[in-house]
Amino acid sequence: MNDEAHALALGGLTKVYNAGQPNEIAVLRGADLTVRRGEVVALVAPSGAGKSTLLHIAGLLDKPDAGAVAIGGRDATGLSDRQRTAVRRSEVGFVYQFHHLLPEFTALENVVLPQLANGTPRAQAEARARDLLGRVGIEARGDHRPAALSGGEQQRVALCRALANAPALLLADEPTGNLDPETSERVFAALMDLVRGTGLAALIATHNLDLAARMDRQLRMDQGRITPL
Repeated sequence: MNDEAHALALGGLTKVYNAGQPNEIAVLRGADLTVRRGEVVALVAPSGAGKSTLLHIAGLLDKPDAGAVAIGGRDATGLSDRQRTAVRRSEVGFVYQFHHLLPEFTALENVVLPQLANGTPRAQAEARARDLLGRVGIEARGDHRPAALSGGEQQRVALCRALANAPALLLADEPTGNLDPETSERVFAALMDLVRGTGLAALIATHNLDLAARMDRQLRMDQGRITPL
């Protein structure tokens, strides 16, 4: 579990909701998964299969009932809440199906804010935000608030925000699932360009088999376990 070649290693994850009750739901049943540094892995699963639960545990937003999580070769299973927050802030980036941008801030500010929270000086944070927005083709939209952006533009801002603190691991939960096919392709291309350009590892949950086929490796989530696609 502490192999430094792995940006992410999950071992024997178990997660049960409503444990001991008649409506008990076992979402994860000994799930194992690794993502090597620089690797892009697709996690294919239908809605309700538990992929969001797995991603939340992988990103230290939730805790498993059993099993282990290692990020960057470091065992994160027993970290305190404060330590988990620090790891999450500096080493993990999240992209969700819905962008979750802060509506009162501009696109540029949405990418700047996580950097300020991580102690980056404002001038440096703004320069990096402009660079990231430029790399996904929307630097000119940086002074617009989310309501003035298209769905694809909002999701590209969310991608830039996820990479603002230069994490080693990107976790994406259906990042194109709420977009039309043309916009989905544009956002996916931007995501892959950024991931390849920065050399980070990525675990991307999707039900789109065409997109999954363009990643380095494809895994399937089935009955709470992970298997090759």
